[in-house]
This record gives sequence, structure tokens and C-alpha cells, in this order.
Amino acid sequence: MVEYLRTALRAGSFLAAILCAGAVSAAAAAAPPVHYTLDAPRSLLRFSFVQAGATNTGHFNKFTADVSFAADNPAASRIDVVVDVTSLDTGDKERDDTLKGADLFNIAKFHDARFTTTRITAAGPLRFDALGKLTIRDVTKELRVPLTFQTKIEQGKNMGYMSGRVTIKRLDYGVGQGEWKSTEWVNDDVTVTFSLRLVPAT
Repeated sequence: MVEYLRTALRAGSFLAAILCAGAVSAAAAAAPPVHYTLDAPRSLLRFSFVQAGATNTGHFNKFTADVSFAADNPAASRIDVVVDVTSLDTGDKERDDTLKGADLFNIAKFHDARFTTTRITAAGPLRFDALGKLTIRDVTKELRVPLTFQTKIEQGKNMGYMSGRVTIKRLDYGVGQGEWKSTEWVNDDVTVTFSLRLVPAT
């Protein structure tokens, strides 16, 4: 009987150790995300659209990204991007002035566009779906943005790299008033691509 009790106690200790190890692993898996700031000079935010059958491309010179991300804890991660629409640049001043005008982006009234996540889920190795709200011209719509995220150690810092591509409908956000509502010459689809270099916040 005494030996039986000793065996049971040893088994109980072993079980307790397993349970503790599992709790530690779960805590490690749910570690808080790393807070990152944008390395603006080494990040890109581009857009493209089709006009009269030809693809036009441009980019935004000014935007910010406040990111907290952990690949093994996407549920606790978040992304908040604010774009200064006045900084759009397609390499053609006349076209830029048209895009900034009242019938399209109307930068005199709406300076910024913003995307803020409400949920991030894993979609595969290094791949994620960022679900959130995109606001352009004071119109807010839900949007799913597929993206990749990985880290690289550079000069002792664990840098973050995030990239992705999504297509939106410009008319959903009122980018196209008057004659620009027609898709006869300018397609409704606008493709946005991004490549962000993220620095751990100090």
C-alpha cells in the first residue's frame, strides 16, 4: 500500500509537470505582439488603375503605419495606416491635379485615407488576412487585405517586413463624381500594393 501511494504521488508530480509545461507553452504562444513604427524612406505604397485601356501607376509620398504584430499571435495584432492623399504622385502633374480635384479624391476637403484592422487571422505560413475598415472621402467600408509578414535580424534588431496587394472599387468610396462616375474610360478597380519596412519601437 505504501509503495502504491508513492507511485501515485510520483505520477501526480509528473502530471503536474506536464500541465505546467503546457501552461508555459500556451503563455509563450500568446506572447504580446511587437510594436513597430514605419521606416518611411524604405517603404512603398503604390496604386494602379486603367484609363482608356492603359494602366497608370502612382504612389503616395507620405503615409504612416502604426503596427503591433506577432506571427504566432495574430488575434492580438493590429495595423493602423493613415495616408496623406495630397501626396499622391503619378509622374504627371495634370493627371495628379485631376485626381486631387473635387470629383475624385477632393483633397481640399478630405486630406487623409485610413485603414484600421478589426481582426487579423492566419492564412498560411507567413500569410495573414487583415480584416478592417477603409475610409476614403469620409466613406468607410469593410475590407479584407491579404498580406505577408516576416522578421529579419538586422544590426541586432528584429525588423518586420509586411507586404500585400488588394483591389478596391473607387466608386464605393465616392472617388468619381460627375463625368468620372462613368467607367467607360476609367475602370472602377484600383489596385493597391504595399511593401513596409517596420522598426521595433523603442
